[in-house]
Amino acid sequence: MRIHHLNTGTMCPIGKRLVNGSGSIFQRARMVCHCLLVESNDGLVLVDTGIGLDDIGDPPRLGRKWVRQTTPRLDPAETAVRQVKALGFSADDVRHVLLTHLDRDHAGGVPDFPKAKVHVHRKEYEMAVTHQVAPPQGRYITAQWRHGPDWAFYGAGGEDWFGFKGARALGDREPDILMIPLPGHTLGHCGIAVRDNDKWLLHAGDAYFHHAQLDARPRIPLVLGMFQRRADMDRATRIQNQERLRQLKAAHGADVTIVNSHDPVDYETCRCGRHALAVS
Repeated sequence: MRIHHLNTGTMCPIGKRLVNGSGSIFQRARMVCHCLLVESNDGLVLVDTGIGLDDIGDPPRLGRKWVRQTTPRLDPAETAVRQVKALGFSADDVRHVLLTHLDRDHAGGVPDFPKAKVHVHRKEYEMAVTHQVAPPQGRYITAQWRHGPDWAFYGAGGEDWFGFKGARALGDREPDILMIPLPGHTLGHCGIAVRDNDKWLLHAGDAYFHHAQLDARPRIPLVLGMFQRRADMDRATRIQNQERLRQLKAAHGADVTIVNSHDPVDYETCRCGRHALAVS
């Protein structure tokens, strides 16, 4: 299993100290869209897609308020599809896209991989795509799946993984890549675990926002914490799952590396450390 770490969308909101926890409040912060590209036995697997080419071609579709607040760089070279090609692959080599959830900065690149099977938790699909459960107004960008992806759903059942219930293997047959329910940020939010030899890498999506939230004495910069609370669909469950991640790190940190989607510290640690098999 070979893992590439990709930043598929840099966001630069004002107030670095209040977002990243260092620097001046007048500086621009740096947030990333940390995705994984996995060379598996069943072709390439992409974990989240970040901001896509269609988003960059039409920024207002991301939401004018969101663009104004996050100030994304919108560089085509950062898109997952361009980075996949830069690594010597084609878009069609990506057989599977596993989404932690369907927020705009996680699913924007889905149309760039039209032949991939798109894996998502059924609760997420029912809220974001079919609206069987009414989503918060403006939460999802339906244009990102207007092309009609080849969906695959995860829901009830599954196995136990380090005490986390409901873990399901990719396609129910790839035991080295697991989808693990981690609701709270959204109702169908999942983490994606990838086995790397005898160790695991858990991409926890937006289950936490800042690396210090997994410390024994957790903390988060003020504005980032406010944004996290506003984005919660089920705050109590998100807090509960953060505590479970904290316990996982404390008990099994030697065997499980945990990262989130937007923290540049998590991303740079992986990019430059044991999992650094690609630079982006």
